[in-house]
Amino acid sequence: MGQSLDLPALDRVDTLAQELALLQDKGKRRIAILGSRHVPIVAIHLVELVARSLAQEGHALITSGSQGVNAAVIRGCLEVNSAQLTVLLPQSLDRQPPEIRDLLDQVLHLVDKPEQDDLPLPMASSLCNQEIISRCDQLICLAFHDSETLLASCRTAEDMGKVVSLLYFD
Repeated sequence: MGQSLDLPALDRVDTLAQELALLQDKGKRRIAILGSRHVPIVAIHLVELVARSLAQEGHALITSGSQGVNAAVIRGCLEVNSAQLTVLLPQSLDRQPPEIRDLLDQVLHLVDKPEQDDLPLPMASSLCNQEIISRCDQLICLAFHDSETLLASCRTAEDMGKVVSLLYFD
């Protein structure tokens, strides 16, 4: 007698179908890439390569403006087509570290939030990530297991029905 297979939960079937459809879709997507500030240099090069490749395929990229993963996304996209990149800052441009400002000056579509300057950075970053997620079709997140703000953003994206790819550094 044949063995029966356990069927996956219905919500997982929907997610799997959505992921498969996205892989087969040749259309252009809005892809958000978020990640940690302090990452290994090899990971930085990998993120730049991924961002360049996605931009070359014609996808619109959305990220934030901090060091690490987000800066790598900006550099990678700027090498291909700056018009395909949108950067949302959690606070005003004046509040960004000097080492990232030169890079941000090259971004055509830059949105800053001076009205959030009075908020603590983790709260402003969380609000920024929520807005980024609301603008995208797919989220790629590179984080550590203790990156609370990023992990919460991934849960938010999943709750909104976005396709989420979460990669851990540790």
